Amino acid sequence: MASLLCPTSATVQQNHRVLCFSPLKSLSQVNHLSLTKRHKNTTERCNAFDLLQQSLSQFPVVKSEFESVTGELNEVQKWGFIVFAGLTWIYLTARPGVLVGAIDAYLLAPLQLGLDSLTGRRSLKRSDFLVGDKLGEGSFGIVYSGVIVPKNASLEDRLPKRGKAKKALVDDDRFKEKVILKKVKVGVQGAEECGDYEEWFNYRLSRAAPETCAEFLGSFVADQTNSQFVKGGKWLVWKFEGDRTLADYMKDRSFPLNIESVMFGRVLQGVESVKRNALIIKQILRQIITSLKKIHDTGIVHRDVKPANIVVTKRGQIKLIDFGAATDLRIGKNYVPNRGLLDPDYCPPELYVLPEETPSPPPEPIAALLSPILWQLNSPDLFDMYSAGIVLLQMAIPSLRSPAYLKNFNSEIKAVQYDLNKWRERTRLRPDFTILDLESGRGWDLATKLISERGSLRRGRLSAAAALRHPYFLLGGDQAAAVLSKFGF
Repeated sequence: MASLLCPTSATVQQNHRVLCFSPLKSLSQVNHLSLTKRHKNTTERCNAFDLLQQSLSQFPVVKSEFESVTGELNEVQKWGFIVFAGLTWIYLTARPGVLVGAIDAYLLAPLQLGLDSLTGRRSLKRSDFLVGDKLGEGSFGIVYSGVIVPKNASLEDRLPKRGKAKKALVDDDRFKEKVILKKVKVGVQGAEECGDYEEWFNYRLSRAAPETCAEFLGSFVADQTNSQFVKGGKWLVWKFEGDRTLADYMKDRSFPLNIESVMFGRVLQGVESVKRNALIIKQILRQIITSLKKIHDTGIVHRDVKPANIVVTKRGQIKLIDFGAATDLRIGKNYVPNRGLLDPDYCPPELYVLPEETPSPPPEPIAALLSPILWQLNSPDLFDMYSAGIVLLQMAIPSLRSPAYLKNFNSEIKAVQYDLNKWRERTRLRPDFTILDLESGRGWDLATKLISERGSLRRGRLSAAAALRHPYFLLGGDQAAAVLSKFGF
């Protein structure tokens, strides 16, 4: 029985051993296969390139060719990335400056707002100013002289009775900080919108090109109605830098000699009167075009360049004012197709800063991204350059300073399709071209390249940068000596 049981027991044990160890062996094999497969997949994903190289190592010639091709691909990819980065940088920094504009909008503007709020420039009040004489009036606003009321002034000083305000401006030594105030007209269609845009553009240029315009101090809303204030009406305030515009100087028959000492700090010596006049006009025009170039570089087109909107400071600096009609074509600010805010006496033949078929601007980020293409296709800055050409003619040809003569000129120039040479041959106005004909007619040549129609590619007129490179702005020997004389050389 035992002998019979032993084999049975051994068999059972053997069977047991088979039964016990076979599953373990099977599980181990499964795990091994699973790990091998996982390793294989990982190896295939991570080291496919190495495996390919190992397999190619058996064929040296093929391996050499493979490494050469992959090296060339890596080099091409590297240069492709460099070229792409370079083109992207050029695009983002091209006029009107997508990158610079974004930095201004999302960094500099909030920073300026925070600093102005801390210093109180964004919380101006009516009682902070005394309003003086009326200096001028436009379609949407009235401009006054004024002063800042000292912080330690009494209530009576802050709110003087009628008639005492102007006396305080002249006689009271405490009121030393002069300002220019502009009252936005109430009840006039478009005036409030124009005032808001002018405020926005002044803040924008105070960051991007502060030397082109008067220093903007801020705005306030009148809190009550009296002789000059209307409750709820907006007022814009600038630091006083001069109360005479180029138009004021041009009304005087002695122009441009009446502005000579302002522009050069003294009366030029050793130059005959005609050449002195030409030199003064050249200095004024150079500053006008330089300012236009700077604002155009930011994507802004003024759209209302004329002598009345050009202030001459006491230091002989030219400042552009009245940005109510301006447009920022980087983001489409104050741009509406088929609408032009312009003076017909200074407006170019195209009438609109962009072609009439141009659609309304998309949201600002998209408009900014597309703006370099729009700018290159249409060159909207040339809109202002025509107006600058008219200003040049007015300064150099005395008869064109008369509003009636200017209207006749615009009628005649339109009839000859804005060809200034044809106009010169046919005009009945008998203008004096002496100043423009100096230096072999450089001034006249510049005028013809500013006052012209646009070509089919929206070109055909000098930009501000190109105008500044024109031979007209190269000084002759005697003129250079006259300019340097003011510095005491």
